[in-house]
Amino acid sequence: MLFNSYEFIFVYLPLNFAVYFLLARYRLTRGATAWLVIASLGFYGYWDVRYVPLLLASICFNFLIGRWIERSQSKKAVLTLGIVVNVCLLGYFKYMGFFVETFDFVFGAGYSIPQIVLPLGISFFTFTQTAYLIDAYRGETKHYSFVTYCLFVTIFPHLIAGPIINHKVMIPQFSRLCNFVINYQNIAAGLALFSMGLFKKVVIADKLSPWVNEFFSQADALTFVEAWAAALGYTFQLYFDFSAYSEMAIGLGLLFNLRFPQNFDSPYQSLSIIDFWRRWHMTLGSWVKYYLYIPLGGNRHGEWRKMRNLFVSMAIIGLWHGAGWTFVIWGCMHGVLLMINHQWRRLHISLPKIICWGLTFVCVVIAWVFFRAATVNEALVILAAMTDIYQIVLPENGSFIKYMAWAQPFGVTFATWHHMEPLNRILWQLLGLGVLLAVMPNPIRLLPRFKANWGWFVLTLTLLLVALYKMDTYTEFLYFQF
Repeated sequence: MLFNSYEFIFVYLPLNFAVYFLLARYRLTRGATAWLVIASLGFYGYWDVRYVPLLLASICFNFLIGRWIERSQSKKAVLTLGIVVNVCLLGYFKYMGFFVETFDFVFGAGYSIPQIVLPLGISFFTFTQTAYLIDAYRGETKHYSFVTYCLFVTIFPHLIAGPIINHKVMIPQFSRLCNFVINYQNIAAGLALFSMGLFKKVVIADKLSPWVNEFFSQADALTFVEAWAAALGYTFQLYFDFSAYSEMAIGLGLLFNLRFPQNFDSPYQSLSIIDFWRRWHMTLGSWVKYYLYIPLGGNRHGEWRKMRNLFVSMAIIGLWHGAGWTFVIWGCMHGVLLMINHQWRRLHISLPKIICWGLTFVCVVIAWVFFRAATVNEALVILAAMTDIYQIVLPENGSFIKYMAWAQPFGVTFATWHHMEPLNRILWQLLGLGVLLAVMPNPIRLLPRFKANWGWFVLTLTLLLVALYKMDTYTEFLYFQF
């Protein structure tokens, strides 16, 4: 089920909310918790009910392993068993085809590539539960009930595409008595945040999608301007799409008095790659830091090992996003950029902020080309077009030939524009979104100043009505594929 669907907004959410607080009103708190689990499983199964047993099996296995770790004298062996099973589960469903294809390419074995459907959210609920097992090994978990643990894993706002949650933050919230009482301030703030996210998804991200897809589908024929439009368009589309989901999830959590962690903090305002990864997909960054980078040694064993750990962590982040060499290369690129950034800091050389921002943004845009491209060759072709200043082609119709004719001696040519979206409209959209993201604060930062007044009511209602009006088709969130 999609957040941006009428059945979710007008049927599932009101029904779920009403039953939960009705049970809570009669002090049936355990029943209310169990209801949220059932409703969350229904939310997951609405997409494909065949994978509900897989999710339940994963939950039962990790819950039992967690209990075993808490009581066992051989904690490391049990933890290893749990991690291996989780990795194998994720590896089979997400990476088996990639591994077989790579093996066949290298050795020419002639194996057929299995067609395995990727279960929704498997990367997220696998990472969530693996962190739980590691914390159990560290003695940081408590004897949670099975229903509470189920709710921790399945709670519907985060289940499919995050944010990645931690038991230390979330599970104590499930048992607070104040969470079973309707909080109108939280409802107002949650609806405002949900409406902002829905607007970002439907009105911005989904409107960028058609011509971004068109450009990437014609990678071999792109000119300089088209290639940059494709890269920048996807840069903005991905942010507005994924941040919209995360903010809608946080807003939905507030309706039930739950506070999910922030996932974005204006990442395109970053002044370095280090800063970017503190602002982009923040819960994934925290997970990798505490459960991968630090266990690998972090920065405790010298500069060389620190660089190695950074690179390995980013390569794994790339592979986590998708089963393909484009994702691995994207992760490795960010690993190299982080290594360069750390070494630059050791030189204590400061640059003007505008240069720092420009360099960071261009590096991020270039890396996104690999993230979006279907193949490595396609990404390289687009990057080649982005650097080919002798292939600047503008539409011969409209105002371009009128105002840009002076550039013809410098290699600018004019031809018929054959794309669905006029270039001038594309450029204005990109410029407007770029300025917006460069100066506007993240919506989450507005929450501390939120007050349930008429101004916020009008803004929320306007955003919601515009989004509902534009919601003519249901489109998946981009991170569903990861």
